[in-house]
Amino acid sequence: MKLLRSRAIWGVLLVVMGLLFLLESLNILALGAAWAVMFAAAGLAFGYTYLENRENWWAIIPAMTLLGIAILSGVSTFFPRADEVGVGIFLGMLALSFWIIALTTRMAQWWAIIPGGVLLALAVAIALEPLLPGEAFVGIFMLGMSLTFGAVYLLPVGEGRMTWALIPAGILGLIGIIFLAAATRLAALIWPIALILVGGFLLLRSLRR
Repeated sequence: MKLLRSRAIWGVLLVVMGLLFLLESLNILALGAAWAVMFAAAGLAFGYTYLENRENWWAIIPAMTLLGIAILSGVSTFFPRADEVGVGIFLGMLALSFWIIALTTRMAQWWAIIPGGVLLALAVAIALEPLLPGEAFVGIFMLGMSLTFGAVYLLPVGEGRMTWALIPAGILGLIGIIFLAAATRLAALIWPIALILVGGFLLLRSLRR
């Protein structure tokens, strides 16, 4: 009975939102900021589903997504020149949903770290884009993804250390450093330093032998 009641509530909610979308598309009704309220209400409903039963961890994703859309809608309505901030907040909300899943399930759903970290890196890069020169946006994003895979390796999971995560972490980190160096005019120093480090490593290995 509880399941049927839940399906009926969601059915009514979807039908109402569909009708409102249709009326606004036909220029019969102008809702404006009311959309933010409706998306927030739908997000809170999913949040209640999650809080009522923590095994329904999937519900946190639509909850945070809808709340993020509500914030994005509100920002675009009241602050039309701050769209980048709204997009950054929306992506941050999505990222937070995956981190909540990973942490509240005690890393049983460790896979959630990856989309959570990638979305968080994208949110930070977008938020900082107006302050970043040229290729620095790509560099920040790549370094964020590198830290994400580093977290996959470092955070405890039931399967033990995931050493494979060090490979994408290292590659993405190197790409991020190269892009940041190019954007901040440090590229001329990166390659000599890289050659010195690699040469020193090879020299130490030969001396140990």
